[in-house]
Amino acid sequence: MNASLAERMARTLRQDVQSMHAYAVQPSAGFIKLDTMENPHRLPPPLRQALGERLAQVAINRYPAQRTEDLKAALAAHAALPEGCALTLGNGSDEIITMLSLACDVPGAVVLAPVPGFVMYEMSARLQGLRFVGVPLTAEFELDEAAMQRGIEQHRPALIYLAYPNNPTANLWDAAAVQRIIEAAPGLVVMDEAYQPFASRDSMAWLRQHPHVLVMRTMSKFGLAGVRIGYLMGRRELVAEIDKLRPPFNIGVLNAEAALFALEHADEYARQAQSIREQRSRLHAALQALPGVRPFRSEANMILARVPDAARGFAALEARRILVKNVSALHPLLANCLRLTVGTPEETTQLIDALKEAL
Repeated sequence: MNASLAERMARTLRQDVQSMHAYAVQPSAGFIKLDTMENPHRLPPPLRQALGERLAQVAINRYPAQRTEDLKAALAAHAALPEGCALTLGNGSDEIITMLSLACDVPGAVVLAPVPGFVMYEMSARLQGLRFVGVPLTAEFELDEAAMQRGIEQHRPALIYLAYPNNPTANLWDAAAVQRIIEAAPGLVVMDEAYQPFASRDSMAWLRQHPHVLVMRTMSKFGLAGVRIGYLMGRRELVAEIDKLRPPFNIGVLNAEAALFALEHADEYARQAQSIREQRSRLHAALQALPGVRPFRSEANMILARVPDAARGFAALEARRILVKNVSALHPLLANCLRLTVGTPEETTQLIDALKEAL
């Protein structure tokens, strides 16, 4: 590196940024890709052709405006948005998390969340200068309600994240415990429902009951990971304040059009979600039958499994051209854990066969 550039960087770039590691994405060309909780299904050829023809008509020379408003209305209908509520859009959930960090950046503000959880809660808070407090889950990956209540009492967090289901553990927490945490929260509570299409329960009742609750969803797990659409729902006056931080035209017009098309064909995506749930049950049963392997219950499109040696298991699967996620280093509670995304029936067969050989 040029010496003068290095000096300029040292002088002008934040030290905490220079000390960070960028978000790593594993190379996946030629692999069965089961590492990032994507919907493995593509649209049937007739729908792909229809989508292509529709996108060809989009005026990409114009900034997105009305179509994003149309998308907001379509998402509100799809989610059965309660009366008195509104939603705002993000370039994936990540941008919404950034907007929330900005909005809650008042002196002394704390962000609190169970850990292990989605890494962006902590990263976004720290980059905005907010203090992050992680409250460990139990050994069974349930909420430690007493510890959460102590954290709330001690730190009075401006923002609490509850992922429902959680990532990477894939479980839904006890609803009564969540209710009591919501009631105790002095600030905002964000229910992150990224994996809602695969879960048996959702958070909409809490949204209706409590004005300080926000529900965050994404179309990534719905089946549009490449389109990058996240959305946040809450009381109209609260969402209006957060929406002030949304970059203008943050949703591209092609992305908005693709999302509108997907919502018009929600029945196809519902069929895909049903297939994923069926393969999840099949994979869970196969994992239970493997000696030394413990799969945890899942309400998402992934299964967390503890294996005898996660590094060795990951390497063995990688050698068989199957890519999963070794989450062992993310938190001590995740020791020797692999996170397996649920794939197509064919991919599930190949994963099960490979696991039998590898483990």
